[in-house]
Amino acid sequence: MNPSLTSSSSSSSSSWFFGIVRPGRSSSLKMSTNSSAVAASTDTGGPVVRRNQFRGVLFKYGPKPIQVAFKTGDFKRQVIFIGGLTDGFLATSYLEPLAIALDRENWSLVQFLMSSSYSGYGTSSLQQDAKELDQLINFLINKEESEGVALLGHSTGCQDIVHYMRTNYACSRAVRAAIFQAPVSDREYNATLPHTASMIDLAAKMISEGRGLELMPMEADPSAPITAYRYHSLCSYNGDDDMFSSDLSEDQLRMRLGHMSNTHCQVIFSMSDEYVPDYVDKKALVQRLCGAMGGAEKVEIEYGNHSLSNRVEEAVDAIIDFLKREGPKGWDDPWS
Repeated sequence: MNPSLTSSSSSSSSSWFFGIVRPGRSSSLKMSTNSSAVAASTDTGGPVVRRNQFRGVLFKYGPKPIQVAFKTGDFKRQVIFIGGLTDGFLATSYLEPLAIALDRENWSLVQFLMSSSYSGYGTSSLQQDAKELDQLINFLINKEESEGVALLGHSTGCQDIVHYMRTNYACSRAVRAAIFQAPVSDREYNATLPHTASMIDLAAKMISEGRGLELMPMEADPSAPITAYRYHSLCSYNGDDDMFSSDLSEDQLRMRLGHMSNTHCQVIFSMSDEYVPDYVDKKALVQRLCGAMGGAEKVEIEYGNHSLSNRVEEAVDAIIDFLKREGPKGWDDPWS
């Protein structure tokens, strides 16, 4: 979710991933956000040096200049954080204590940049995000000997997870779990703003004229250039990004989310999310979303805001607890 858009102004033969790894390649904890937790991490050479300062490895995972990632810890399992609109590195307050907690459980945290990061979202798409996410996972498998990844989506990053898992890219089989933090409807929030309807009409007209990749007027999104296609995708009924709207029928939700039933999923929903309109029954919505995913685990964070900056400890506890537990299907080898 974008505030400005919503403003009126091992060896390959024994590898767990044998079959897609190139032959012959190189070889529930309560977390506090206070200084003592950071200091404890520092003393043991952990992933956080001090507040807002991470220790890890910066690397390129693809050919584009923007395709850079940062990994804390040196473990065979990785949690990949996928941010929302305007996000990049250090996108949410819970990432710092999460990195510390994951390190204690022998998981690495990976934050990455893609074409849609920061102000690039308006000229990108879910399809492009999926390709670049697949490149990242491929890198982790081939270069880091990954034994599996968990995807953690925040806001629009949740749409990226849903779309990626539908592509059936080879590396998507490496996804052992998916966590949806703040899966909300861009369309429903934007519908509460005065200029959205006219801009949707303009975007639809441009798309019908074959100008879907052309830029919308600046008033559509004052903070970043946005194409007619992406605006329509985010703001229109049944757009490519329209996955979590409360007015979608059960069948529509299952069509969009049903394939996630093959993945161990958790939905973390903020019960005071400022991007969910007041008329939406949040409890009913999160129940329907979990049902459409085939029975995803539901976590409701009372009074939590969109990024959970006011409920950091609860967010970290929920994520770590989920990763530590074996779900109904367990952590089965996807290649078997």
